[in-house]
Amino acid sequence: MTDSTYPTRRRVVAGAAGLAALATTGARAQAAPVALNIIDVAGNLQLTQAAIERFGKDNPKLISRLNFSRAPSPELPAKLKAQQEANRVDIDLVLTGPGAMSDGIQQGLWVDVWKSHTAKLPKAEEVYHEQALMMQRNFGQNEGVAVVYSPSGPLFEYAPERLKVVPKTAEEFLTYVKQNPKRFTYARPVNSGPGWTFLQGLPYILGDADPSDPMKGWDKSWAYLKELGTGIDYYPGGTTPTMKELGEGTRDVIVSTLGWDINPRALGIVPKEAKVFVLANTHWIPDTQFMCIPKGVPADKIAVLLALMSHMLKPEAQAATYDKGYFYPGPAVKGVTLAMAPQESRDVLNEYGRPEYDDLIAKLPTRPPLTPERLVAAFRRWDQEIGVGHGAPK
Repeated sequence: MTDSTYPTRRRVVAGAAGLAALATTGARAQAAPVALNIIDVAGNLQLTQAAIERFGKDNPKLISRLNFSRAPSPELPAKLKAQQEANRVDIDLVLTGPGAMSDGIQQGLWVDVWKSHTAKLPKAEEVYHEQALMMQRNFGQNEGVAVVYSPSGPLFEYAPERLKVVPKTAEEFLTYVKQNPKRFTYARPVNSGPGWTFLQGLPYILGDADPSDPMKGWDKSWAYLKELGTGIDYYPGGTTPTMKELGEGTRDVIVSTLGWDINPRALGIVPKEAKVFVLANTHWIPDTQFMCIPKGVPADKIAVLLALMSHMLKPEAQAATYDKGYFYPGPAVKGVTLAMAPQESRDVLNEYGRPEYDDLIAKLPTRPPLTPERLVAAFRRWDQEIGVGHGAPK
């Protein structure tokens, strides 16, 4: 879920965490508390800010101040690279989804924390559940520390009073879009979790030659996306506008994910009565958000950041990521159940969650996203061939 423009919500307060973990981080040697500048390009603070703030409050000898900011994902890599080239890095921690994560790996922007600071972090195979571990190894690689996980999508969300016959196959859906122009859209994939999962999930739905290779193996998908575009007037720059348009009645169908279905209905942006469907041959393309340290951050801050990262993988911090369904389910580590979540989270999910999701999560196969370099190539090709002239930059 990479849209950084999502509405601010009242934070869910995470449980307290003690100082015991700091013994393994080396952070006790900190000479003076440091101020940390944390930037979010994925909407991640909605899931993690309360736990980060609690860690800062509980550790005044480590952290003097926490400064939070937000920015669009596509803008961050160039900003960071310029700071690094000028030897003036003022961003200490990046909370990112796939877009900036991939660009950063490709451009060498991140500290390889799992390789260079192995002893300062928990063992990945001991803390992550199976699906999150797959994302950590295949996607986060040495640089990103996975902090939240969702099977994600692609799903399609619709207004049942306006869409009477639900498409079951990709062919039926294409026919619907062409016969009902401007009633469907999806957001630019590089800055949208739903757009991201739709782009990568389509090759499985269509039975493309090689779903892992967007340049040589997606002939069916690129042709389908171009044909689909004949019924689309514009592609919003992020997910939030698509939700608002569905809620206002401008759209009848949009691309969605588990979290983007639940949370906007809980917030009243989308009517509670909205429904979802999946197309035949759908595979889950999971979404994971990561914590990354830019190269150029001073060593004394890195020690504190590693302690913070370790804290964020503890069950009490992870339980808060159920939130209001924003990144459903949310936790990336083993053994964190909804029963451990704050009461507010449990109440929201009991009311706005969907019973069919458990069945879909168990039934639909899960496939890893593209590797970072191939994901960057897919985003670029989409911008150049599909989004051009429809609201996405050339």
